[in-house]
Amino acid sequence: MAWQDQTAPSLDDFDRMARQAFEALPPLFRQAAADVVIRIDDFPDEETLRDLEIEDGFELTGLYVGAHVGERDGLGPAPEPSRVFLYRRPILDEWCERGDVGLYDLVSHVLIHELGHHMGLDDDQIDAIEDAAD
Repeated sequence: MAWQDQTAPSLDDFDRMARQAFEALPPLFRQAAADVVIRIDDFPDEETLRDLEIEDGFELTGLYVGAHVGERDGLGPAPEPSRVFLYRRPILDEWCERGDVGLYDLVSHVLIHELGHHMGLDDDQIDAIEDAAD
């Protein structure tokens, strides 16, 4: 393989991986998350980092923003769309540091983790589900 002509996956490449990972989810999970907007950025913005009290943008690979399904009013849609942010550069950094997981698998993991928050699960519950699945 000629390494000198290789480039890092672009934002569009990450978007395709995230869409593919979303489409691979079970139908009921996809249906429950159908209104979630998935956005790919290189890094979280400064306001997000400040709000989360995170100093280094490489520490955040993904973020869910919105009211989870259990908090929504049963009479209508959420006032703002729920969003999942996937951060390309921190995910690439983790992928390189780990070296034990494929990039698509890591993108899928981060996406599913953030969609878990949309379902109302906290980090410990998501980790327990992932541990049980391994």
